[in-house]
Amino acid sequence: MASTAETDDDIIDDEHFHDSTLIFPPEVQEAIDQKKVGPFCRADFEEAFQGPAAKYGPSNLKQLAEACLVVNVLDPKVKRDILSWFVKLQLSEYTVLFAEDQDVAWLDKIDRRYAWIKRALVEFEEKFGHIFPIEWEVSERICIEFCEITRKELSKIMPKRVTEIDVKLLLFAIQRTTNFETLIAKRFTGVTLQENQVLGPKPPTSPFDGIISKCFEQHLNIYIESQDRNLSDLITRFVEDFRQHGSPRIEGEEGSNVLPSCADLFVFYKKCMVQCSQLSTGQPMLDLTKTFQKYLKEYAHRVLLSNLPKMSCQTSHLSAASGLIQSILKEGEVAKFTEEEQCRACSILCTAEYCMETTQQLESKLKEKVDPPLAAQIDLNTEQDLFHNVISNCIASLVQDLDSACEPALTAMSKMSWSTVETVGDQSGYVTAITTHLKQNLPIIRDNLASSRKYFTQFCVKFANTFIPKFINHLFRCKPVSTVAAEQLLLDTHSLKTVLQDLPSLGSQVLRKAPASFTKIVNKGMTKAEMILKMVMSPHEPPQAFVDNYMRLLTENDVLEFQKVLEMKALKRSEQNTLLEMYKARLPFNNSSGHNNEVQRNNQVNVSPMPTTSTPEVESSRIRRLEKLIKKRL
Repeated sequence: MASTAETDDDIIDDEHFHDSTLIFPPEVQEAIDQKKVGPFCRADFEEAFQGPAAKYGPSNLKQLAEACLVVNVLDPKVKRDILSWFVKLQLSEYTVLFAEDQDVAWLDKIDRRYAWIKRALVEFEEKFGHIFPIEWEVSERICIEFCEITRKELSKIMPKRVTEIDVKLLLFAIQRTTNFETLIAKRFTGVTLQENQVLGPKPPTSPFDGIISKCFEQHLNIYIESQDRNLSDLITRFVEDFRQHGSPRIEGEEGSNVLPSCADLFVFYKKCMVQCSQLSTGQPMLDLTKTFQKYLKEYAHRVLLSNLPKMSCQTSHLSAASGLIQSILKEGEVAKFTEEEQCRACSILCTAEYCMETTQQLESKLKEKVDPPLAAQIDLNTEQDLFHNVISNCIASLVQDLDSACEPALTAMSKMSWSTVETVGDQSGYVTAITTHLKQNLPIIRDNLASSRKYFTQFCVKFANTFIPKFINHLFRCKPVSTVAAEQLLLDTHSLKTVLQDLPSLGSQVLRKAPASFTKIVNKGMTKAEMILKMVMSPHEPPQAFVDNYMRLLTENDVLEFQKVLEMKALKRSEQNTLLEMYKARLPFNNSSGHNNEVQRNNQVNVSPMPTTSTPEVESSRIRRLEKLIKKRL
């Protein structure tokens, strides 16, 4: 081994890399690798690129290329040291030119950084590219080191001059940087970036994505704040536009009454979302989502709810057939929407529906864009619920408007002297007034909710659920009621029932069958009113038969309603008390409160129909005549 070591210098000096394929004994090869060849190669490169003659360019290019072949068979550390030194040497000029205190180091001149590296890489390839083996990827290593230096330098300088950064400058710097990252991703494979990484699944994006631009992420709050200001201005503009131009009107079958502003809002959201996802898919996307949520609430409150028509006191436009009805109606004042206000409420409803559905789509898109671990933090259910509440408010307002305008007619009904009615005629004036009102207003609402059929159905259902109980309450106020008057009221009730059954298609040239759920509500409510009147027409003697018949026709077990029926019949107090005691005794569990409906449904009381012998012939004939009259009118 001693003699071997003594000959090492001679071997290296004599051959000087010209025969890099020379095979040495193992002990000689080890001595060469560890003691002489590595340092000698490094020295050769330093002499060529940093020595006295370096400014004229290396003169021994062939010898350097052969040295690279020798380095390939040496310890990999030798190659890494040479490459690290060489890459830093190539970028030494860059670190001086773009030092932190230089004017060109700031963001507004970031283009110059990328122009410099492009020139440097071209120059390297032309002069020295053939020296290094292709698999060394020297150009890529220079570029990656440039990216590392640039990211670190920008990360140092931006916090110091953060007050000078506005959104325009920030986006300019990010755009130029991401463009450069895209360029080098096309030029290089990124293989040198992956040398020190743990093997795993290949990332879906380029290894160069964010290699520089991620330094901007901590400053993206500037972008988010800018979008916040833009959205604030946008909402203010929407409010002013609504104030000046109001809501759109449907014109033709293809028309829409959705506010254009909501489409503008979501187009802006889409633009922001796409732009932000290009800047970052991390925390800034969550911050942007919070900004979106903020202005969805603003839009719902400032643009939609604040413009929903308010009930105002106006003289009723209801007409009446009889002089008595007309005089009573003129006395009352009701809250009534104008046609423009009705259309506006429908427009706001349709807009809220659009916003609710689009917000759900927005949530899905945001979850697609954001980093998967953060997707669970995106939840716009609160905003969807808010728009659903706007829809509910619109329906409630329309129902209240339509229902309150019927109030004078119902009041007129309850103020009539029903005890003096002697004959049954055509439908009463209050029925005509209500029917006319419904025929005038239902088509307006239906046409303006043509694109929201399910909410028009909800409107009809809610109106029926509001109007029918109110009608029954006013019916109870009609007292005392003679038998003939009860016949007239029964005729009126059936007329209203027919109108309500056709409510969804009232005044429409296209007749559609009303939804089954709606028809069920109308039939149940108005049938109850009919049964009440039939009991008013029925004789109260014998008492047991009257109570049996009542419990068969009206199964809700309500003591208060039973008493109201007795009051409509104008019975003496003693007669009322007798019937009340009998009725209470028949209730399940002797429940005199009259509110045990659930028990009644589950435990039906077995009552037999009232025997025909207990019903006076005159009462039976009157009901038959009334039924014939109703059928004839239909």
